[in-house]
Amino acid sequence: MSEKLLVIGETKDGALRNVSFEAIAAAKILNENAEIIGVVCGNDDLESQALELIYYGADRVVTVKHSALKAYTSEGFGQAILAVINDESPAGIVMGHTSIGKDLSPKLASKLDTGLVSDVTEIEVTENHLAFIRPIYSGKAFEKKIFTSDFPFITIRPNNIPSMKRDTARTGNIRELDIEVTDIRTIVTNVIRKATEGVDLSEAKVVVAGGRGVKSAEGFKPLYELAEALGGAVGASRGACDADYCDYSLQIGQTGKVVTPDLYIAVGISGAIQHLAGMSNSKVIVAINKDPEANIFNIADYGIVGDLFEIIPLLIEEINKVKVG
Repeated sequence: MSEKLLVIGETKDGALRNVSFEAIAAAKILNENAEIIGVVCGNDDLESQALELIYYGADRVVTVKHSALKAYTSEGFGQAILAVINDESPAGIVMGHTSIGKDLSPKLASKLDTGLVSDVTEIEVTENHLAFIRPIYSGKAFEKKIFTSDFPFITIRPNNIPSMKRDTARTGNIRELDIEVTDIRTIVTNVIRKATEGVDLSEAKVVVAGGRGVKSAEGFKPLYELAEALGGAVGASRGACDADYCDYSLQIGQTGKVVTPDLYIAVGISGAIQHLAGMSNSKVIVAINKDPEANIFNIADYGIVGDLFEIIPLLIEEINKVKVG
């Protein structure tokens, strides 16, 4: 019987987050010959989500449907995932390093009495072992960690391990596991989202972020237009959030979200170290600032010195020309 690896899927607004598919690819790196078992929990019909996991590489999927799993709680989801673990006896677990992953993974690791390596950005395969690379000191350094046991449990940072190609020809068994969820101390009665509509900031391939240099909430409008033209999301520095230019749900940095998009456009951002901690691992960084001495230029791949209110409309115009062409 082949080794089993468990991938915990995560949903948002009824759809699987991209990091769930990236977790499947990470599990394949751990052991390409293992049977990859996806897990998805919720209160609604989960078959379409289970199929998506199979299309992206899972061999089969276990669904857990219960009224207590309508909204995430650590007690409810913890019981559900532990029930699947006990039923399947996997040799390792992979999930996303998201707000849910950060909350749920230590709880599961403690219950399983096993180690946990969180926020993995790369998996290094050698003849003797697997090494898991993760950032430390706010992204200023990286460390390699290995498991001394034979049970790897990792969370992966979104946008770092590419997902496999979606293949709708793939098939696999989907099985519902009936469980009892008891002793729920937290009840979610309502969820009010302050985040903007559209692309999820933490998973966006393109991020357009504004700082104090944007000057006002009105000044963020061109950034939204640029992000829409590029199919990306809008973020912000803490300074912009503190100045009430935008909501704190957009904050990127040491005390906000950590993003690793393919393209990060920093607009009117000076480059304080707290902000760099949340975006310095972006694949390509473009800085737009009227101050040529701004620290952001020290880490930028490309820099534009000038008035953002003149540059952004020109960028939008040129991008739209290319898209039309």
